[in-house]
Amino acid sequence: MSAQEESNSKYAFLFPGQGSQTVGMGFDLYKASSLVKDVFEEVDDALGRKLSQIIFEGPEEDLRKTINAQPAIMATSIAAYRFVQASIKNVPDPIFLAGHSLGEFTSLVASGVLDLSETARLVQKRGELMQKACELRPGAMAAVLGLDAVTLSEISAQTGTYVSNINTENQIVISGEKKQVAMALDMSMARGARKVVPLKVAGAFHSGLMEPAREGLINAIAVMDFNEPIIPIVGNTTFQKLDTSEQVKDELVNQLCNCVNWKQSVDYMINNGVSSFIEFGPGKALTAMIKRINSDCKVFSVDSVQSADKLDL
Repeated sequence: MSAQEESNSKYAFLFPGQGSQTVGMGFDLYKASSLVKDVFEEVDDALGRKLSQIIFEGPEEDLRKTINAQPAIMATSIAAYRFVQASIKNVPDPIFLAGHSLGEFTSLVASGVLDLSETARLVQKRGELMQKACELRPGAMAAVLGLDAVTLSEISAQTGTYVSNINTENQIVISGEKKQVAMALDMSMARGARKVVPLKVAGAFHSGLMEPAREGLINAIAVMDFNEPIIPIVGNTTFQKLDTSEQVKDELVNQLCNCVNWKQSVDYMINNGVSSFIEFGPGKALTAMIKRINSDCKVFSVDSVQSADKLDL
């Protein structure tokens, strides 16, 4: 990148959501950096249990449980973020932070809204509440490829399902009760969907079926002392920047039962000057989405020492 291009580049930092977890994630960062060790140890201490052992050793079945997956992904994402901040020269300051669903909670740490221990406890509580909601109101989720949001909204209205994630223009996730989701998938194929993919999740996230978790999350947030964000967070449901702690609190509650509109969040950041994105955390799901949303953007993904070393900033 030329000096002129570098000076014109504005960055956003991104954090992934549930489903990106893999056993062993972050372990090479853990071995390479005492700062990263501190991250995992602080999360273990905050939760009063050895979550790091499940992260590094599994079994996968345990890591996949919502109560473990959510704080595990958050911890690994912050580990990657802090490793880069400490060990890579000339890391730019982002003008926005954003996270996909759970990743929005990770951004609380990077923006200074909550510290790592507070966020770990809040994320674990969110996971508990969502798991209970899944048991009270069992549901399913599925990705539909090749149909737009307007068409999927029509299908959802006809089948009693929900549009839960608009990841890109043609990658949209629906959720709801299992029979209704199956009906919606059949209808989607009949309307010309290229592919439908049932997702391996515990229930219907970002839908009305999560309503039983809402009050508990409101109460958990109410007893925490939120700081004003140092860096604006772009909200999943508002796709606008969140400048105040009250806006952040409202967003965290609203995204529980409402659609994560990732495409419009990314469009907002691009329209406000972002040309480069760095995804911190396991997997490369957000990087792949951004490439499909706007192929002109520069994208980087950091989930290991090797990927951090390859950053071309």
